[in-house]
Amino acid sequence: MKKIVFSSAIILSLVFTYGTSSAQVSLNVNIGLQPEWGPVGYDYVDYYYFPQYEAYYFVPKRQFVYLNNGRWIFANSLPRRYGTVNLFSSYKVVINEPDAYKHHNDYKVKYVKYKGGGEKQEIIRDSKDAKYVKAREDQKRGNAKETPAKDVRPKQQKSDANVTPQKSNAKKQEVKKQPKANKPK
Repeated sequence: MKKIVFSSAIILSLVFTYGTSSAQVSLNVNIGLQPEWGPVGYDYVDYYYFPQYEAYYFVPKRQFVYLNNGRWIFANSLPRRYGTVNLFSSYKVVINEPDAYKHHNDYKVKYVKYKGGGEKQEIIRDSKDAKYVKAREDQKRGNAKETPAKDVRPKQQKSDANVTPQKSNAKKQEVKKQPKANKPK
């Protein structure tokens, strides 16, 4: 009898818990957009941060982001002042946050230990993992693309929280540097 009561209590609690909660799962994959010099191990990447150069690479638009006279510049390549940059051997930090460059001072401090380089990272070009091999083949054929988010939330609860930035045809775009508010300690 105790087993039946205990089993019933568990079943009722599971039904109550799962019946009233809503699933909220979103999955983005952009392996096909990641450059071959990117580090392995990430199904989705918004930005790569290069501590050595204090610059970023925005994966969805395939653009570098760097400071120029107090303004953030988006461009297809880094300017000459960076010299010769070996993207394959440069240390990269994956940052999955919208507008990561707006928190540059935080990242600059957090990743200062990698400014002279970091431990060697396995890169996508050299990976034997099937998902990277397929992505490389797709890129060679010109089929590289981002897999859209699979949103399994109930329809009435959808929001714009996981919207991916729209692609732009602009080759170069300036973003004004916004003053950073002092954070309370």
